[in-house]
Amino acid sequence: MKTISMMRTGALALSLLASAVMAAVSPEEAAQLGGSLTPLGAEKAGNADGSIPAWTGGLKPDAAAVDSNGFVANPYAADKPLFVITAKNAEQYANKLSAGQLAMFKRYPDSYRIPVYATRRSGAAPQEIYDAAKQNALHAQTTNDGNSLSGLDQTHYFAFPIPKNGVEVLWNHWTRYRGGNLDRVIVQVSPQVNGSYIPVEIEEQIGYPWLMTDADKVKDSGVFYYAKQTVLSPSRMAGTVSLVHEPYDQVKDSRMAWVYSAGQRRVRRAPQIAYDGPGTAADGMRTADNSDMFNGAPDRYDWKLIGKKEMYIPYNNYELWSPKLKYDQIIQPGHINQDLTRYELHRVWEVEGTLKPGQRHIYAKRHMYFDEDTWTLVEVDHYDGRGQLWRVAEGYQALDYRTGASFYPVQTVYDLIAGRYSALGMINEAKRGITYGQTCNSNDFTPAALRNAGIR
Repeated sequence: MKTISMMRTGALALSLLASAVMAAVSPEEAAQLGGSLTPLGAEKAGNADGSIPAWTGGLKPDAAAVDSNGFVANPYAADKPLFVITAKNAEQYANKLSAGQLAMFKRYPDSYRIPVYATRRSGAAPQEIYDAAKQNALHAQTTNDGNSLSGLDQTHYFAFPIPKNGVEVLWNHWTRYRGGNLDRVIVQVSPQVNGSYIPVEIEEQIGYPWLMTDADKVKDSGVFYYAKQTVLSPSRMAGTVSLVHEPYDQVKDSRMAWVYSAGQRRVRRAPQIAYDGPGTAADGMRTADNSDMFNGAPDRYDWKLIGKKEMYIPYNNYELWSPKLKYDQIIQPGHINQDLTRYELHRVWEVEGTLKPGQRHIYAKRHMYFDEDTWTLVEVDHYDGRGQLWRVAEGYQALDYRTGASFYPVQTVYDLIAGRYSALGMINEAKRGITYGQTCNSNDFTPAALRNAGIR
């Protein structure tokens, strides 16, 4: 009996260990990357009827012109919509739409539409990123119930190109390639029901430890990236600065965040910049973890990998990146100007997050759809505690072909009940596009540096 008890105890320990550490894939599986799979893990082949073509390498760095201010042109400017989905014909395409998209048709039957274009598999990245993804496939693991990573390649991108569960798909979105250290000036708006809005202009700087001038000092810091946001306008908010140190272990280390208040001239810790804390300058229209469609610790949810499906998603939205557009042309009552958007048929990974018993969040369930070629999260349906669909997020994806980084020219969170929304990340009226290759060190991202950043 004692021997049986010891065997059972050992088996339980091994079971717990297996649940705590998710194993990397086998060499045989990893060999599919660049073969039957793209280097980032998507199916290279097209679909049965050819409406999704095969991936042939994606866009090249010189795919279209780049103006003197760093704005990229539309490489698909000659494309015209194949058809337009409206409230009148939405049911015909319901099997390729999310519940959130269908709800938007019902909420705004006269104005919300989905213009569908030919599918262009534009996703691409530099060869060193492909090499990193293959190494990660062999060595990267989740630990601490999926809340942290180990075994990443030194470039840290695309942790699980061949994912086995829902949280690994999430990590692919978080660790996707974004072009390295960057600086950009973006605008966020939270329109009233009638469409009126006050633009909030924010300078955003992102730095990665392994790309800093003092990389040897911070390479073992446990930080995945540093992010600093400085509000430039309106004047009543100008000079407010927020700083985030995003860790690899979102629970053990937790996110470190600070805010410098220009009015008080004080730096304070900001634990509210996480989970369902209010999104910065969003008038309550999004949570902190709605930024980048989803960011931060995954620990409050159980993540179920449902599988893959074909779906009409916002894709190659270069028109929404154009410096020829004014924000007034994009922002409308209820939702952005859908005539400026582009949707395509793509395969997506479908993941559902359900709030764990005893945990707190204003979203009881999140239904997510990730583009298979870039691992960009493009659609999220948010449900409240009663199980009712509440907010619909759409990430209007486009690839910056200069670097191979996938971005959102606009990211929206639509509140179906309030009839309002948040639109984040627009650069159309900025003086310059995204600037890459920024020289920085860890001293630029310390609480002590916030006061200097806030002085204008």
